[in-house]
Amino acid sequence: MADPEVLGFEHMGLDPRLLQAVADLGWSRPTLIQEKAIPLALEGKDLLARARTGSGKTAAYAIPMLQLLLHRKTTGPVVEQAVRGVVLVPTKELARQAQSMIQQLAAYCARDIRVANVSAAEDSASQRAVLMEKPDIVVGTPSRVLNHLQQDSLRLRDSLELLVMDEADLLFSFGFEEELKSLLCHLPRIYQAFLMSATFNEDVQALKELVLHNPVTLKLQESQLPGPEQLQQFQVVCATEEDKFLLLFALLKLALIRGKALLFVNTLERSYRLRLFLEQFSIPTCVLNGELPLRSRGSDPEAGVARGIDFHHVCAVLNFDLPPSPEAYIHRAGRTARANNPGIVLTFVLPTELPHLGKIEELLGGDSGTPTLLPYQFRMEEIEGFRYRCRDAMRSVTKQGIREARLKEIKEELLHSERLKTYFEDNPRDLQLLRHDLPLHPAVVKPHLGHVPDYLVPPALRGLVSPHKKRKKLSFKKATKAKARNPLRSFRHRGERHGPAEPS
Repeated sequence: MADPEVLGFEHMGLDPRLLQAVADLGWSRPTLIQEKAIPLALEGKDLLARARTGSGKTAAYAIPMLQLLLHRKTTGPVVEQAVRGVVLVPTKELARQAQSMIQQLAAYCARDIRVANVSAAEDSASQRAVLMEKPDIVVGTPSRVLNHLQQDSLRLRDSLELLVMDEADLLFSFGFEEELKSLLCHLPRIYQAFLMSATFNEDVQALKELVLHNPVTLKLQESQLPGPEQLQQFQVVCATEEDKFLLLFALLKLALIRGKALLFVNTLERSYRLRLFLEQFSIPTCVLNGELPLRSRGSDPEAGVARGIDFHHVCAVLNFDLPPSPEAYIHRAGRTARANNPGIVLTFVLPTELPHLGKIEELLGGDSGTPTLLPYQFRMEEIEGFRYRCRDAMRSVTKQGIREARLKEIKEELLHSERLKTYFEDNPRDLQLLRHDLPLHPAVVKPHLGHVPDYLVPPALRGLVSPHKKRKKLSFKKATKAKARNPLRSFRHRGERHGPAEPS
């Protein structure tokens, strides 16, 4: 039975077209941030809101923005078409997500509300054409929005009414401080503003002083991560660095992890080392390359991947390297258990890192003192037979191999770059030289390592897992149910549990 104290969407005075779009999205009731933020925004308040990743922050600002724009068009005097809402985000990926969500919510009023995304630098010409039509809402990174303002293809001084800064805690750390200050000079003196963030840091406080006027601060009393009924969090202490690679091999190759998994490491070199290691066993892996230009990369090593991309249906997050800070742990863990989906976080820890892990647990546990990261009990002796294979694969991944893997990706990026397309048309010889350059061989892949013979599979798993045999394909519905039950498979041997430990 629904909580009678929860303010439903139908009680917020929203346009029927917005209510229909919300119903189509399957939202029966607002999330906490939506319940608190939308009524205040509709009253014309400036908002400074903190809510965890995946809590519905985008809809919390998109719904009142659309409602206010629709209300102006249907009840106010006829005014000239103009850009009245701007959403600033730190990355192109977040811009696409914000645009998509706004368009879904505006599905039944698409003729009245138009949204433009100007985050992609390579589409400047087409963006200028779109901006000439004066869309109602513009979404983009600060640098791209400022670029259009400076080129006079976008004008906001006489029309802007609503400004949103989404993931506000990342805007400065991504190197946008100067662009933001310049951008603000192109805005009118009076407008309504929303700052949405997962954390309140010094950068957010600085933006608050620059942008907001007598704001209402929403620092919601909710956990920064979903509860244990939705998100299970475990730690596994690995005696050595080699044990981390061995355990990862077992989890993936023996299919102890179901569904899509994200692996986090602390350096780019480590990500390529891990990818080349897994390729030795025919485990398909891709690297999310954080080698961005210095100005846009900023000082936050977690920002580009952990917060810049929204992965759908991630069943498990594996911290192969311990996160450098408690905040980084929260951002990584926020990639799974989104909306109402279940998820698991498994963190590998070396003995020397246990004090740092304690700081993370202290932040997560709050005042309760209850352990958040439960011990994941796994008997390493069960997979000792795989150690020689792991050592063989680790030796195959050399520094030269890592370097060539990185160069290979850069080469592919150059060959398919839209920005360089015109240059290569004018300089075809350079393109031919790049295409016919010496082939790069990052690592020697040994096909036999991809096969796991039955005698190496732990006895407790032989009836459960057949890694080298083709499995019967499940229907999408059955596969989804199977993943939802438990993305991390456990097994029993001699009466002991080899999976998530039961709390005592």
